[in-house]
Amino acid sequence: MKFFVLTVTTFLLALSSVFCQESLVSEKKVHSHVAYLASDKLQGRCTGTPAELKAAKYIAKQFQKIGLTPKGNDGSYFHKFSFKKSSDPHGGVDPNAKQVFSQNVVAYLDNGAANTIVIGAHYDHLGLGYDHNSLDANPEGKIHNGADDNASGTAAVIEMARYFAKNSVKEQHNFLFICFSGEELGLYGSKKYTESPTIDLSKVSFMINMDMIGRLNAEKKLLVGGVGTAPDFVPTLKGLKTELSLKLDSAGVGPSDHTSFYLKNIPVLFFFTGQHSDYHKPSDDVDKINFGGEIQVINAVAEVVQTLDKQSKLKFQETKSSEANTPSFKVTLGIMPDYTWEGEGLHVDGVTDGKPASKAGLLKGDIIIGLGEVTVKNIQDYMKGLSMFKKGDTTNVKVKRGKEEKTMSVTF
Repeated sequence: MKFFVLTVTTFLLALSSVFCQESLVSEKKVHSHVAYLASDKLQGRCTGTPAELKAAKYIAKQFQKIGLTPKGNDGSYFHKFSFKKSSDPHGGVDPNAKQVFSQNVVAYLDNGAANTIVIGAHYDHLGLGYDHNSLDANPEGKIHNGADDNASGTAAVIEMARYFAKNSVKEQHNFLFICFSGEELGLYGSKKYTESPTIDLSKVSFMINMDMIGRLNAEKKLLVGGVGTAPDFVPTLKGLKTELSLKLDSAGVGPSDHTSFYLKNIPVLFFFTGQHSDYHKPSDDVDKINFGGEIQVINAVAEVVQTLDKQSKLKFQETKSSEANTPSFKVTLGIMPDYTWEGEGLHVDGVTDGKPASKAGLLKGDIIIGLGEVTVKNIQDYMKGLSMFKKGDTTNVKVKRGKEEKTMSVTF
């Protein structure tokens, strides 16, 4: 691995205040889960497919081995739901479209407590690239294994379930462990669960969501969203015993399943190690995962949970959405923003082949500082600039590349 990996001994010593010697959160187990879920035999875990059902059955089997109570809607581990899939990438729905049938995988740890903590992640991915959400230039027919997105988060849910079920401490909350389907198509699984829950959501203290936590970079940056949704979150995160560099975002709404819980007035925390050049591409494979880094993230999340478990039910706070003032736009540049970037401008974390940015000569690592007439100091400025253009327009993009500034012509 090219990233720093903790040995099991170092891990236990560094986190002895959090996990006792019986800790079952191990790199070997996490690796095993990710390797299976992101294997070619699961064909990219596209929502509603037989291959995705295999993934669901695997997760349910792990929950059963741990000894968790099934908490689906029919006495099983499966919370079944259906929906009509969007017929185009802009969200239009064909009224004659076939119904898609899928399932969340849900398990419960009953500690006899008044309130519950929800720990979740989505397990679906892009399948064979036919749903218009791949960033590969020619995606159709290619297996999108989704090792980071989101086999990494799913593996973390399984191993955190094992830890909280098997440790020697009886926590002061019950736990609901849930792996969502349909996230990639529009948060369908989490929406359907919060509309038809199998527990009383008014008794949920907070929800933890882990999405893409397998690519911790050399700077060890971890984005934590939702920190403004309860007054206890920021003090808890600032008190973490971790080497991770935390970037905090207050908004409860974001592009993953915690949003569905936030909209039910439940405090949420969202953990994410950042986008990368393999995001939504067939190259998001298990050999790219930084497993040592993922263990560090899981340890940090577990410490947060254990700290907040000692408190009574958290008070929900409404937050301003970081997307609330985002303008609509009709074009795309074809870049992946670095959401962990703390400098001025928009740091480019990836460039999609064949899109306007690629054709104009933008490279991964460039910092966009101007788009048309707009000076870009942050992602909101970038979106404002993008909203001013329509397909066929040509403008200039100004970037910093190392110590140089370059201006390039781009056509949408």
